[in-house]
Amino acid sequence: MDKQRRRLLQAAVIGSAAMVGGSGLPVAAAAGRGGRESKPLRILILGGTGYIGPHMVREALRRGHEVSLFNRGRTDDDLFPDLETFIGDRNNKLDALQGHKWDAVIDNSGYVPRHVADSARLLSKAVSHYLFVSSISAYESFRIANDEDSPLATMPDESVEEVTNETYGPMKALCEKTAAREFGEDRVTVLRPTYICGPGDRTDRYTYWPVRTMRGGRMLWPGSPSDPIQIIDVRDLANFTIECLEQRITGTYNTVTPPGDFTMGDLMEDSIAVTAAGMTPVWVSASSLSEHEALQHIPIWSSPDGEESKAALVSGERAFAKGLKNRPTRETARDTIAWWKTLPEERTAKLRAGLSPEKEADLLALV
Repeated sequence: MDKQRRRLLQAAVIGSAAMVGGSGLPVAAAAGRGGRESKPLRILILGGTGYIGPHMVREALRRGHEVSLFNRGRTDDDLFPDLETFIGDRNNKLDALQGHKWDAVIDNSGYVPRHVADSARLLSKAVSHYLFVSSISAYESFRIANDEDSPLATMPDESVEEVTNETYGPMKALCEKTAAREFGEDRVTVLRPTYICGPGDRTDRYTYWPVRTMRGGRMLWPGSPSDPIQIIDVRDLANFTIECLEQRITGTYNTVTPPGDFTMGDLMEDSIAVTAAGMTPVWVSASSLSEHEALQHIPIWSSPDGEESKAALVSGERAFAKGLKNRPTRETARDTIAWWKTLPEERTAKLRAGLSPEKEADLLALV
């Protein structure tokens, strides 16, 4: 497909939606959220068809940028049929990227340091800006309220490439360092999101709460309504990602809701409001839950007295200062439920996170 036809097809992807907030401005002439008009960029996304990738693709297209994808062609490969797509594998099969140039690359599929090293090294002369999506799991401890300068997680054997609950955080930290080493710190942006939620969520960690609320009846809620939690709507993450590319924002940023602004009680109220369900909350203390293995199945929330007592108090000040905006959490809940209702029955039959009906019933019987 020649470049001119590809650009025309990309314009067709956004079609009549190619207006900014109803202002009547064509997307290609739209200013970034910082208020400055930005030139169209050529963006390569490593991934692009998983959960967060499609939101980034759509936001980039909405703003008039040209997007190319690199992936294995296995996950939703028909999602963006009109975009230039390079088929390969981050495990020693990057040849398809040779000989091409872009203005920026978004790496949202980097989990193994070797893979990040390979892609960053190959692209360092073909791209001027590398954005790596990491995680707050990269921090060493959640007994403290982390900011971007807090100590990062480590692992005894840095050659390990198996991603597990124990290695995920340390490997993300290593990926960050690898990208900076290969690309140069002044050309790298690192985003550390907390729980990513909203339409398209494949983990159901946030989705569990409004969906379970929709079922009604007595429902277990952990801790107390005042316990803080943090999330980031996937669309807000996508917006900030593209903003970083447009404004050439480098450095490291936690992408979270403001610490202390969102609580389990707020999540409950949001869930009730968007489902109109007859749910009766049963709040079970952290000390009571600590005695049961079911504690590990409760997503988003962490005990205020445990090893992750400050996991929901991560600072987002640096990102807020650069323009990160968080939409109302109720909007996230509303759109999550609307998306959930469009899914086939085989997907909605069993949530991928949270308490199973049997585990919840067992715990409620003890209250």
